[in-house]
Amino acid sequence: MYFGILAIIFLHLLTYMNTQGKILRLTSFGESHGKAIGGILDGFPSGIAIDMDFISTQMRRRRPGQSRITTPRKEKDKVEILSGVFEGKSTGTPLAFVIQNEDAQSKDYSHIATQFRPSHADYTYEKKYGFRDYRGGGRSSARETAVRVVAGALAQLFLRQKDIQIHAYVSQVGNIATLKSYKEMDFTQKENIVRCPDAVVSKQMISLIEEVRDAGDTIGGVVSGVIQGLPVGLGEPVFDKFHAELGKAMLGINAVKGFDYGSGFDAVAMRGSSHNDIFYNDEAGRVRTQSNYSGGVQGGITNGEDVYFRVAFKPVATLMNSQKTIDNQGNSVQMEGKGRHDPCVVPRAVPIVEAMAALVVLDFYLLASAYR
Repeated sequence: MYFGILAIIFLHLLTYMNTQGKILRLTSFGESHGKAIGGILDGFPSGIAIDMDFISTQMRRRRPGQSRITTPRKEKDKVEILSGVFEGKSTGTPLAFVIQNEDAQSKDYSHIATQFRPSHADYTYEKKYGFRDYRGGGRSSARETAVRVVAGALAQLFLRQKDIQIHAYVSQVGNIATLKSYKEMDFTQKENIVRCPDAVVSKQMISLIEEVRDAGDTIGGVVSGVIQGLPVGLGEPVFDKFHAELGKAMLGINAVKGFDYGSGFDAVAMRGSSHNDIFYNDEAGRVRTQSNYSGGVQGGITNGEDVYFRVAFKPVATLMNSQKTIDNQGNSVQMEGKGRHDPCVVPRAVPIVEAMAALVVLDFYLLASAYR
């Protein structure tokens, strides 16, 4: 019996290793330089019109080679839906899709077949599995996030019918940051190449990224997000708090080093008398808060106010300069940076952040619907 229980637990863990969500479950597959990447989205509601133009737009925003400050890799990122859609609408059955890899140049990575790139997953993957796909990082590559963008776009198709809006934008690159809050932003103006709605600051960000790129280096940044129109009551009181699942989703994105929501780390310097969000009834009789330091979440459950958050991304680990490292035999070697890489990931990370937020929101929305 003991071993039977262990077997059940093991099989349960295997089910979730590449899967996110409880009711809405996304399972992704594929590697950076494999034939294709793809996903299966299970639990997606039926009868939702599948807007392929919207999905393509989101994919273009994440796609490599889109501007002078991103990787020059060229991928069409055309999404092919294999199942779960009939006559343009979702059927409620597993929605499977694939994206072909068309511009993989595996020869760029042959020099690191036995070398561990600094701050990459090479060493940890090899130790965990005893073998690794070194071509572009294989499964650890940010190429996999294209799958999440497709699934997130599908989730947004549902959420926009409920007037739930999700916006993300670049708020900081290196030490250059916009001082404007999301309430001051015109989100129709965020589609410049750095994806910052602050016109003055965005130019400074672009200049900094170009300077860093020309030096063969990389730099990090921050993507800020806001979810508007959420109903009261999404989230669970203990282990599945809304903000905890949102944070988990964001920390699961490649290169993410930090997440905070609401007042975040700034709250430590405040006093409770100024940090407390005071309740009141608005003109429509709805319960609101005068401030929103809680970031739209109290006790792990949404309170109807905007959920706003920040996601910190580290500098890209691959440099176009020589670095010291070791190989899988423990020998010290000099590694030369090759391949095609972003000098700063945050512009292309914006639709990924939106996608992951949409998946979390829809999963909680469906879970809340199950209570009723």
